[in-house]
Amino acid sequence: MSTSADNTKFLQIQDVVKDFGGYKAVNHVNLDIAKGEIFALLGSSGCGKTTLLRMLAGFETPTSGRIILNGQDLAGLPPYERPLNMMFQSYALFPHLTVWDNIAFGLRRDNWPRDKVAERVEAMLKLVQLSKYAKRKPHQLSGGQQQRVALARSLAKQPEMLLLDEPLGALDKKLREETQIELVNIIEQVGVTCVMVTHDQEEAMTMASRIAVMSEGRFLQVGSPAEIYETPATRFVADFIGNVNLMDGTVSVDEADHVVIDCADCKHYVGHGITGTVGMSVTVALRPEKITLQREKPADPYNCVAGKIEEMSYFGSSTVYRVKLASGQVLAVSTANTERHSESALTWGDIVWAHWSPQAHVVLTQ
Repeated sequence: MSTSADNTKFLQIQDVVKDFGGYKAVNHVNLDIAKGEIFALLGSSGCGKTTLLRMLAGFETPTSGRIILNGQDLAGLPPYERPLNMMFQSYALFPHLTVWDNIAFGLRRDNWPRDKVAERVEAMLKLVQLSKYAKRKPHQLSGGQQQRVALARSLAKQPEMLLLDEPLGALDKKLREETQIELVNIIEQVGVTCVMVTHDQEEAMTMASRIAVMSEGRFLQVGSPAEIYETPATRFVADFIGNVNLMDGTVSVDEADHVVIDCADCKHYVGHGITGTVGMSVTVALRPEKITLQREKPADPYNCVAGKIEEMSYFGSSTVYRVKLASGQVLAVSTANTERHSESALTWGDIVWAHWSPQAHVVLTQ
């Protein structure tokens, strides 16, 4: 096998298409993934992310395009000959085998010497902190423990790449959040390159160093979690990642260092230039946590709007207010609960002013 000298292009997906009878599930996708990276394919059901993962694994064959791993073209290689392992959402553990034997299964299939199998299994059990559960069967473990057994089995053969299909989908919310960090720590400790598929944006943001947001077989944006969240490229990405207020408007002032956008309820002063022209229709994206609520009208005529609190949702660390504006649009505002009891607490029916900084919004032109 030839070796790729460029670790930034450890995995290369080159103009890959998967056509199912005229329907392009994956539509001319290009991507380079670096060695040691944890990369997430994020999108709603049917966007093509699982089809792309299955092509990496060898369960599907690309209609056109190339997939190159560490300098080796994977075309024509069956799944069992590829230097990667896939961990399924259901974990696919053998119910009749112990944890120890589940991890050893692939090594024995590859005819590893008995002492090497034992050495590797013990190392994997230690890595996922399950040494004392070695003799248990899968049904005697919690969901999080089963997930770690599946991970240990996937890593036992020292694959060059690990593929994760909705890895934490079977766990409840609290356990999922705890396991996300555990999983990342284990993957980084081993140093394996990882591609994961998820529809859970929080999971992608927590675990991945980079994310590709997919829709209708294409990548809409590829970047770090912070880039995807703070500077979404399209309205779809802004709406898909996290919570966001979207306001349609028109550019009324277009200067190099700022623009003004007129929307139905307010004027947005944006503290940077955009690629646009006066009269152009745009969408302003404003995250709920970047908005402040107060009873008094702000002095600045820009970046503020009055409304009535219609709904409140208390989440412990934060409260989300839904403020109805004059146009009928509802503005979501998230405020941190920094005090246990507040004399000036806002409540249902209050008339309030929402305001935000010139750096708070993103202007979307598509």
